[in-house]
Amino acid sequence: MSTTRAVLDGYAQLRQQVAIMLELARAGEWDALIERQSGYLQLVDRVRQLDKEAVLDHDGVQRKAELLEAILADDLAIREQLMVRRSELGHLMDTSRRQRDLHRSYGKQAASLSDDSGKLGPGTT
Repeated sequence: MSTTRAVLDGYAQLRQQVAIMLELARAGEWDALIERQSGYLQLVDRVRQLDKEAVLDHDGVQRKAELLEAILADDLAIREQLMVRRSELGHLMDTSRRQRDLHRSYGKQAASLSDDSGKLGPGTT
């Protein structure tokens, strides 16, 4: 296989990988997305090396540009999904932090009140 063909095949594989990664992000399959990302990055390195050696004709340059546009569009969509997820996680962390702080502040008082309720004597509640 020529270097030119290998480069274009590599970009086509990258395009396919990033499309799958986008679907995983949209489905909220974050662990699967992360697993796939390492293979994607290895493929990027391999294509980068091949691309240095290849001499593309006009059609090859055109095809590479089309593939890169699609890859970048999907990459942007993945990043947008990740920003939404980061926001969701930030919200969950803030809620958890507030609950922890409330428990620290009022948990001792609530425990103290329930302990003291038995000491108030008859006729009091």
